[in-house]
Amino acid sequence: MLCISLFACKQNADEKVLYLAHTLPQTHPVHKGIVEFQKILNQKSNGDLTIKIFPDAQLGSEREVLELLQIGSVAITKVSAATLSNFVPEYHVLGIPYLFRDKAHMFDILEGPVGKSILEKGEKFWLRGLCYYDAGSRSFYTSNKAVRTPEDLKGLKIRVMNNQMAINMVNSLGGAATPMAYGELYTAIQQGVVDGAENNPPSFVSSNHYEISKYYTLDEHSSVPDVLLIGTKQWEKLSDQEKTWVQEAANESAQAQKQFWKSSVDESMKIAKEAGVEIIIPEKSLFADQSKSVLEEFKKDHPELIQLVKDIKSN
Repeated sequence: MLCISLFACKQNADEKVLYLAHTLPQTHPVHKGIVEFQKILNQKSNGDLTIKIFPDAQLGSEREVLELLQIGSVAITKVSAATLSNFVPEYHVLGIPYLFRDKAHMFDILEGPVGKSILEKGEKFWLRGLCYYDAGSRSFYTSNKAVRTPEDLKGLKIRVMNNQMAINMVNSLGGAATPMAYGELYTAIQQGVVDGAENNPPSFVSSNHYEISKYYTLDEHSSVPDVLLIGTKQWEKLSDQEKTWVQEAANESAQAQKQFWKSSVDESMKIAKEAGVEIIIPEKSLFADQSKSVLEEFKKDHPELIQLVKDIKSN
């Protein structure tokens, strides 16, 4: 059967299929959350509205898939809020170093009015946020030199996402931020093109970067969530009932994904330790103090948003 659009292909008169593309491997806890979204939506709609998943960057990079959503060729994707901030500026706030006091504070923000308002900001760019997925905390890992204080980052080339907040953060700590595609990073570390990178434990292990980076410094400088999105061109084609099913399935999958994430972090840290990676627990306040300039720069343009985040008290 030839399908003209990647959005929906009629399998029968009543069934509608939404195409969902993302870049993660199928072992990743965020992919498992997406599979849960698929299952829940199928159950709620009694099979009338289903998801077909294309993992492993089959349909392109995060940026490329976002562009497919904007023109309506793909219905749904999952991207990092850091990538999304290049399309929707309000997402930048979620990448500020040490913005969240702890995980409870983070989810109070993401699942409360502030987080929901940010999800809605994307609609004017044809990208409607559905929910956030836990992507843990990002920390530095290096190949040949242990990082115990910000001083140790001086002179080190650290791969970052192509995101201004991440670039500013690494540079503020004295490192040399080096934007690079994630798929090129293993070889870049191996060949000494960069000295290290920063990411969460499941990504550190699933990418096999732990094989060539023997120091992992748990400074936990940022906790950038992943975002599940639907293109507004396809959202507007759904009935009110279908929209309700999609939103409810997204919300429920986000709660299940938190548990997938926790289990994956525990397992990933075990694998890294058994492989001989030195796990370093630094004094986080040194990194927080050194990177305050990133927060101050953002606050100039968004003082109200920063204050809203700071005022939220964890339950």
